[in-house]
Amino acid sequence: MVRFMFSLAALAGLAYGGIYFYYDVSLKRAVGDHLDRLGLTAVEVKGIDFAPTAPLVTDTHVTAEVAYRSAEASLDIRVIGHPVFSEEYRLELDSLQAFRLSIGAGD
Repeated sequence: MVRFMFSLAALAGLAYGGIYFYYDVSLKRAVGDHLDRLGLTAVEVKGIDFAPTAPLVTDTHVTAEVAYRSAEASLDIRVIGHPVFSEEYRLELDSLQAFRLSIGAGD
């Protein structure tokens, strides 16, 4: 019985890890596509930060790290819907959390 419970817990952990990874990838792509539709094709999405429970809910807040040349920004974004399990989801920009500008960095 203990072996069965351990196997079940390991299987659930692997399934959740896969969903968590794919949620990150699909959310990064969704934010990039949303910025492209807004005409910001030169802005690059560096990363997405979200709570560990975000892949399990349909309404969550994430932080997107974006960059344009020597400027970087952190955007708070509300995700309504689920980008992994549904084709219908909406991204809403909540706020600009941080803005960093490098002058004379040599890029």
